[in-house]
Amino acid sequence: MRTYEVRTYGCQMNVHDSERLRGLLEDAGYVRAPEGDEADVVVFNTCAVRENADNKLYGNLGHLAPVKARKPGMQIAVGGCLAQKDKASIVRKAPWVDVVFGTHNIGSLPVLLERARIAEESQVEILESLEVFPSTLPTRRESAYSAWVSVSVGCNNTCTFCIVPALRGREKDRRPGDVLAEVETLVAEGVLEVTLLGQNVNSYGVEFGDRYAFSKLLRACGEIDGLERVRFTSPHPRDFTADVIEAMAETPNVMPSLHMPLQSGSDRVLKAMRRSYRQDRYLKIIEDVRAAMPDAAITTDIIVGFPGETEEDFQGTLDVVRQARFAGAFTFQYSKRPGTPAESMEDQVPRDVVQERYERLVALQDDVAWDENKLTVGRSLEVLIAEGEGRKDAATHRLSGRAADNRLVHFAIPEGVEKPRPGDMATVEVTYAAPHHLVADVFGAVRRTRAGDAWERAQDAPSSPSGVMLGMPTLGAKPMEPAVGGCQVG
Repeated sequence: MRTYEVRTYGCQMNVHDSERLRGLLEDAGYVRAPEGDEADVVVFNTCAVRENADNKLYGNLGHLAPVKARKPGMQIAVGGCLAQKDKASIVRKAPWVDVVFGTHNIGSLPVLLERARIAEESQVEILESLEVFPSTLPTRRESAYSAWVSVSVGCNNTCTFCIVPALRGREKDRRPGDVLAEVETLVAEGVLEVTLLGQNVNSYGVEFGDRYAFSKLLRACGEIDGLERVRFTSPHPRDFTADVIEAMAETPNVMPSLHMPLQSGSDRVLKAMRRSYRQDRYLKIIEDVRAAMPDAAITTDIIVGFPGETEEDFQGTLDVVRQARFAGAFTFQYSKRPGTPAESMEDQVPRDVVQERYERLVALQDDVAWDENKLTVGRSLEVLIAEGEGRKDAATHRLSGRAADNRLVHFAIPEGVEKPRPGDMATVEVTYAAPHHLVADVFGAVRRTRAGDAWERAQDAPSSPSGVMLGMPTLGAKPMEPAVGGCQVG
């Protein structure tokens, strides 16, 4: 049997798409290549958001060229956002690539691979709009106990810094019944944590005219027996409404964690970014979330050095970081992306200025996160044990997992206690806090779960020691309207 490897870059949407790609390949008879082996088929699921995305792809393709030259029958495929953007130019730059496919037709990969093999020439297929929700495709999940569930694809925002708008299309929403049916199927397979996924999850329902659809969906997830944790990413401050906060606070299995992209704390820069909220609106959301869920951990995205950003503008961002008290932040230095309005804006900030501001932001955010984490010392947390082994040091071997608020916790297992499985729950007491994780050397108990049972079963699954194959039903999927426009995670 032919083996495969999928290499994933970029956002959670790409991670989820890669689960579908693995499922499609295994459904077509491929098996996952053992780690360290050279696969017969290598698939790159690319990102186009960062400036070095192109260099990273072509560098990796260059490394594979001699491998393919000495391995008859090897195939290379490139998909994802960069493929959607560059299309046939990928084959011109790297003629040893066999298949190029876009964000709207990941389901075509096995057919394109076979067509390229028979024709002995590259196949490029890029659709300009989505025809069928990817959620109808077979899936090879990486986790037996945690899963992504798409509620929508695409986005109707037009952020000026974002290269993605033309690549994923306008927002298309799945029907609530289809989403809940997928969640119920996952729970039946042993999953106890789902993350609802969309480019802008809290605008969910715009396509079928229900502005309260997302809060209703959260509450409906609360009715699913066996589903212990519900998360979602990413919302947009413009669409984040009181009914969502109420649903989060009142639905026991919706976790007290929120990723709320900021991008900038300057009203002037937010306007230039076409982010339709301002600092006061953003901070009011944070205040309302904390009033409803005092222990909620809030994380964010921040861009430093957007064109025209002054020191005063940057100070506005630092002020929001101080006031919002983020538990963590994904921080980025602005980079030009061809085809975005921001690319041609005047007053591009010099790279050395961007770097210096970036370092100040990271230092402040680390201090804030550390102070916030210190508040958890002495608290008892229930931790969902993660795949793989935890941290190792000279004195203690620790496992790792996520608390309800999504903080990373490393914890020790006392001698004589049966080692818990990924997917089980452990009750621990926090004894030390670092900026990016917690340590718990006081151990309470282990709760064995159906998810842990599913993880054990998955060890015997063919081709993947940690994967779970899930063939999703059609769930009433229908062809979609042609899509244009844009999307941006956060």
